[in-house]
Amino acid sequence: MNRRAACQALCALLIAACTPALGQRKPKPPLAWAALTAEQQEILAPLKPDWESLEPERRRKWLGVAKRYPKMTPRGQQRVQKRMQAWAKLTPEQRRQARENYKRMAKASPEKRRELREQWAEYQRQQPRRGAPSAPPQ
Repeated sequence: MNRRAACQALCALLIAACTPALGQRKPKPPLAWAALTAEQQEILAPLKPDWESLEPERRRKWLGVAKRYPKMTPRGQQRVQKRMQAWAKLTPEQRRQARENYKRMAKASPEKRRELREQWAEYQRQQPRRGAPSAPPQ
């Protein structure tokens, strides 16, 4: 085999080896807070203090929420904002526990999820309302 043919064969081999990788996109690295659009920053404002410490997967999920946010009803947007604010107030341990609880619920049967929701609703009904005066001691 002459030198030119060997070089062509090597080039063909390299192109064949690299071609599948060329068609695949690497996921974009999560954006820094300063790189978010003004709209994204406004929507995700409750998360600003923790944004840089969020894992890349979490940032992508919150960016997905921000993308869907404009299409939500005003009530849905309000619900998302309240949940984001509540989430931002949780400690890292509380967040970890919430994620574990969510995973457990996702794996539960529909009947079990319904039962757990009913138990949670009952628990909430028994709790005094925030800001409401508690019952006087007897």
